[in-house]
Amino acid sequence: MPTRLTILLLSTLALYACGPQSNQAATAQSAAETADAPVDLMARAIEIAHSAIIVDSHIDVPYRIADKWEDVSVATEGGNFDYPRAVAGGLNAPFMSIYTPASLEAEGTSKARAEELIAVVERIVATAPDKFALARTPDDVQAQFAAGLISLPMGMENGSPIAGDLANVEYFFDRGIRYITLAHSLSNIISDSSYDENKAHGGLSAFGVQVVKEMNRLGMIVDISHVSDDAFWQVMEIATAPAIASHSSARYFTEGWERNMSDDMIKRLAENGGVIMINYGSAFISQEAHDYGNDRGEAWDAYLEETGQEGNDELRARFDEQYAAGHGPYPYATLSQTLDHFDHVVELTGSADHVGIGTDYDGVGDSLPIGLKDVSSYPNLVHGLLQRGYSEQDIRKILGGNLLRVWRAIEAAAD
Repeated sequence: MPTRLTILLLSTLALYACGPQSNQAATAQSAAETADAPVDLMARAIEIAHSAIIVDSHIDVPYRIADKWEDVSVATEGGNFDYPRAVAGGLNAPFMSIYTPASLEAEGTSKARAEELIAVVERIVATAPDKFALARTPDDVQAQFAAGLISLPMGMENGSPIAGDLANVEYFFDRGIRYITLAHSLSNIISDSSYDENKAHGGLSAFGVQVVKEMNRLGMIVDISHVSDDAFWQVMEIATAPAIASHSSARYFTEGWERNMSDDMIKRLAENGGVIMINYGSAFISQEAHDYGNDRGEAWDAYLEETGQEGNDELRARFDEQYAAGHGPYPYATLSQTLDHFDHVVELTGSADHVGIGTDYDGVGDSLPIGLKDVSSYPNLVHGLLQRGYSEQDIRKILGGNLLRVWRAIEAAAD
């Protein structure tokens, strides 16, 4: 029989999973999915989530609070991450994304912005040292897990802060950065971007090749999310250590979209010893959501051109509401569709050793799947994996074991 504590946890997870920004249909469906789940299986999922080390390789908290500070050591109204929700979900090691917009490279301000965001992470820890701790190694994560602290390792999203100076790779390594996403939405001095039609380098630049080699020398993780296909294949040829995709999903479900990884790329990443961390953005998960987002984005661009207005968050929110009135609500991906990506990687690579979690919480806006709306929802993912027959051993690999294994291998391969 379920205990009162188990029932309370289930009720709390159901509420958290829907999230404050989800629509009524999403809320109803998420509640129905939770209600239909066998209580004993969900209780087991909660137990696994709270006893395993959960590593989420990409959460955009620093960018979310950099210009408008929120104390995430207590419950917050907005966003997808705060301490109470992380504890409810069993999250132990969220990689804090040090994200610099691609436009800053031309302004020459990328490095300064990265410094500001690193300071934000340091402030989070200083505000609540009884809850959070910086983590520079897998051993730090293990020790802080044992001490009941949430580890905050850092990854740099966009290599622009390297600013053409190879010495900056080691500089940021010493500042605590443990992976670099080589590019973001535009091709930069290191690599071409999957989003940019201007493939300036045909993959990696000559400097980018040096950067990858220097990262391998230092024991810094090379992240191939966002880069062009050509850049990915070049990384695979020159890397002397495994690489990761910190927040990408399977292109099989979003045909032709270069931002997600093709089957051949996933298999090659696995052969390299690496891991793909599944991005939760609905556009990454579902073709329907991807197409809806593209169509809405084109309509938004046309609206701005027609009206001569300058876009801002408030205007965009009103536009999206009007667009939904004429085209239907945004088609959120489901938990089941998200699980399909995990299944696909396992089927391609022959094991559960090369897939993990890179949700992109606080980075993909109100586009998260039903049942996976914030960091309290990892037990929902575990429950889904249990329903699909995954062993507890394989689930623990997916939750964090795979990323920690790869991180250790990269450290071991360092010069």
